[in-house]
Amino acid sequence: MARRTVASLVDGDTLDEVYLARDRQLRTNRNGNLYVQVELADRTGVITARMWNAGQSVFGSFADGDLLRVQGKAQAYQGSLQVIATTLEKVPAEGHDPQDFVARAPTDPALSLKRIEGHIAAIRDFPLRALAEAFMVDAELMARFQAAPAGVSAHHAYIGGLAEHVATMMDIANLVAPLYPGLDRDLLVAGILIHDIGKIEELAVGQGFSYTDAGQLLGHLAMGQEMVGAKIAQVEKTLGSPFPSETRLRLMHMLLSHHGSLEHGSPKLPMTPEAIALHEIDSMDSRMNMVLRHIDENRAQGVWSPWHQPLQRRLYRGPG
Repeated sequence: MARRTVASLVDGDTLDEVYLARDRQLRTNRNGNLYVQVELADRTGVITARMWNAGQSVFGSFADGDLLRVQGKAQAYQGSLQVIATTLEKVPAEGHDPQDFVARAPTDPALSLKRIEGHIAAIRDFPLRALAEAFMVDAELMARFQAAPAGVSAHHAYIGGLAEHVATMMDIANLVAPLYPGLDRDLLVAGILIHDIGKIEELAVGQGFSYTDAGQLLGHLAMGQEMVGAKIAQVEKTLGSPFPSETRLRLMHMLLSHHGSLEHGSPKLPMTPEAIALHEIDSMDSRMNMVLRHIDENRAQGVWSPWHQPLQRRLYRGPG
């Protein structure tokens, strides 16, 4: 029998199906009674499930990333669809296809990589192009790059998401850079390539997406800085000359400041035109990906989307 995917659910459906658990929470309703809330995910989308009058025993019986057998009913509430669960039961992964629970990029990661290669080929600064090409010719690294998500649950949270994110950012940079003569297009493109490269080491792909131990302890900014430093050393050895110190300084600043603010994890604020442009392009692509995916994943749930926690709002889809 075919899976009851998240995207196929409609108001009134009774379900008994297995989904991936994400963002489980133990919450209290207005009467002070505990209930469990959890996001149910598969390759087609995400839906929120709630199990009323469920306390610590249910909450502690599974973790984020586990597969859950869910029994209950799909129910429309304030224009959105949710699942009211009567059973949330952890099940073993054996016997279930991991591909059923892992989202994939809407475009082939190999095509995203070709877009990236085209932008790198247009870099005129020789040391910068040599550095970018040192990443691109590393077959093992590029295989992991194409398979990596750009996030666990927020933006581009699917296989191939990192390559798609970088390619789209480079497309935007190529359009924006000519509008600002004081902006170094070559430096911006190289900075985009390396800004999230540490996510290859930070994130793990299994039944869903999670953080590696090193990713939790160090984060992709620190890991990316180390990876870029190693590639610069490789380029210096290949070329037989030092990598330009000013270029290295500006690149590392872009990597370390691209989150844009101290409270968002950047140890430094962006302080160069290229660093500021990188942050703004990164923010734009990340937010638009979240917006469009949230609308698409909840297309059958009414005029308004469910609440989007990272964006702190519901989204209007319209009646079409």
